[in-house]
Amino acid sequence: MNKLIQIFKIPDLRRKVLIVLGLLVAFRLLANIPIPGVDIMRLRDLFQSNQLLGFLNLFSGGGLSNLSLAMLGVGPYITATIIMQLLTIIFPKFKEMYYEDGARGQAKFNQYSRILTVPLALLQSYGFLNILVSQGAITRPDTAWGLVANVLAVTAGSMLTLWLGELISEQKIGNGVSLIILAGIVSGLPRSIQQAWNGYQPSLLPAYIGFVIVLVLVIAGVVYLNEGERKIPVTYARRVRGIKMFGGVSSYLPLKVNQAGMIPLIFAISVLLFPQFIAQISSVFSPALALTLNGWVSKFMANQILYGIVYFALVFAFTYFYTAITFNPEEIAKNLQRGGGFVPGIRPGEATSKFFSSIVNKVTFFGAGFLGLIAILPIIVQYITKVSVLNVSGTALLIVVAVALESMRQISSQLTVREYEGIE
Repeated sequence: MNKLIQIFKIPDLRRKVLIVLGLLVAFRLLANIPIPGVDIMRLRDLFQSNQLLGFLNLFSGGGLSNLSLAMLGVGPYITATIIMQLLTIIFPKFKEMYYEDGARGQAKFNQYSRILTVPLALLQSYGFLNILVSQGAITRPDTAWGLVANVLAVTAGSMLTLWLGELISEQKIGNGVSLIILAGIVSGLPRSIQQAWNGYQPSLLPAYIGFVIVLVLVIAGVVYLNEGERKIPVTYARRVRGIKMFGGVSSYLPLKVNQAGMIPLIFAISVLLFPQFIAQISSVFSPALALTLNGWVSKFMANQILYGIVYFALVFAFTYFYTAITFNPEEIAKNLQRGGGFVPGIRPGEATSKFFSSIVNKVTFFGAGFLGLIAILPIIVQYITKVSVLNVSGTALLIVVAVALESMRQISSQLTVREYEGIE
């Protein structure tokens, strides 16, 4: 509470907070401007029966549920960033740019990601509009130009959302992309509470109490997952340069339980959506094949147990995959050896690399398992309670907790800097 008061006492920090709030309000206005031809009732039924669309609605900042100009949100940019990170594995030039060229290289890397966002937004908007037209959520445009106009409008809305996110990031009190997603989640809370209240019956009281208990436990688990880390002790050897001695200190290397963040969930949902995109594309060449594929996808989505198992397995596998991309034990062992550091009891070099690999695999196992449980949490809760309105999204909670903690860190660091400035 004291920090909240301090924020509004400092003019510069108060101005930044107000700018961020204004930009989030501007995004919410954009997310409520629908594209032409939307069937509201059909759209609500579609989102209630399709959990994949509900998940994607999180990453659109709530714009997809309204079929607004911001229906894609920052989704295309997130996809572009993932593709660019995967390219660092294939092309050494991208790896050198991202890891070795410092801030300048990362700025160029981010610029390439923004450029790649445009064609991805065009493809995703075309694919989603076709899917929603086939489901009856939008009226099919009378002419080809009507479809092109919608695709261009949705793409422009996605790029405008990305621009708003970058303006928020410039204020340095939180990540703009994450805060936009958070704004969409928070905006949906009043509707969810109202639905739960309208569906309340005295006979369902035990289910509601159990839901609250599960919610508290999940929040505690998400905080643990986000903040949990394994500390590896590191000691630096003493070095003498002239008449001065350097090193001889002990530190630790933190290995997070969840190294991959939200990326495995995005990967998994992309794989699950892929058959639907294939069905839409195949309708151009063979309507019969498209109907067959749509039938298979509908049966798969209707089987909640099979869907949950496949979703969990994909999240688990992609957590290991993305951790292997972002955490390179050999590179860390080399950098540690160059700096004169070593893990007590472990030989520097290859032995240290194998030690790091072993620790990361063990830590990631628990992180991947818990992340998978978070992904399928809505299925588990509805299966146990048998009440459709009681739906706790572990993914949404993970985003809310992670974004809130990151914003708190950045605000605290700015308050600390101003305290030191006051001492001077």
